[in-house]
Amino acid sequence: MPLLDGRTAVITGAAQGLGYAIAQAFLAEGANVVLGDIDGAAAATAAARLSADSRTLGVECDVVSEVHVDRLLAAAKSAFGSVDIMVNNAGITRDLTMRKMRLDDFSLVIDVHLKGTWLGTRAAASVMREQGTGGSIINMSSISGKVGNPGQTNYSAAKAGIIGLTKAAAKEIGFAGVRVNALQPGIIETLMTQKLSEEVRSARLADVPLGRFGTPEEVAQVAVFLASDMSSYLTGISIEIAGGRNI
Repeated sequence: MPLLDGRTAVITGAAQGLGYAIAQAFLAEGANVVLGDIDGAAAATAAARLSADSRTLGVECDVVSEVHVDRLLAAAKSAFGSVDIMVNNAGITRDLTMRKMRLDDFSLVIDVHLKGTWLGTRAAASVMREQGTGGSIINMSSISGKVGNPGQTNYSAAKAGIIGLTKAAAKEIGFAGVRVNALQPGIIETLMTQKLSEEVRSARLADVPLGRFGTPEEVAQVAVFLASDMSSYLTGISIEIAGGRNI
């Protein structure tokens, strides 16, 4: 039997990149998948590309909006009857040194990553608690939240904050059978990381013992593990998917 058979997963930032790969992996394991993205048209297109049998749904969602996040989960419940898995994945970068970074660049990255993850975690925990059947919330942090990267004071701060949020939320909602965990990818081949200069890519690759960048599919498989009953006694943890970088 597929690992996620009959469950419904909601994934933010899912029109491309890691979110899309996770949606694809969840679908292959039997889940119904709701793709949220700030670009509603892209979310709908991605959902249609993933499945032609009504097991996917694309919904416009700006994760910094409480109204949008609540609407996303309501759409999932309306379409499939439950929300069993929530992946808070949406993110952006605005990389600059502190000297050059504007306050707006700092605030926007903090809002999308940290506030967006908090809103998604809070909303999903509420729905799962009311359902009474438990659930799995997966928050997308980053290895940058562990070690910090020059030019990413905003991003690194947000990703570190997600770890603290994950641990606190796990303690709050564990009594209801809701597990909250985090992923910390390293350098993964996505559109976001492909924009890095060759100098930066080479420097970061030199820190990876496995000698290569990861793939979205490798991150997605760990997300499947955390979403499934294989990790039924894990909560409040973060898993590094970084090829050994910064161990």
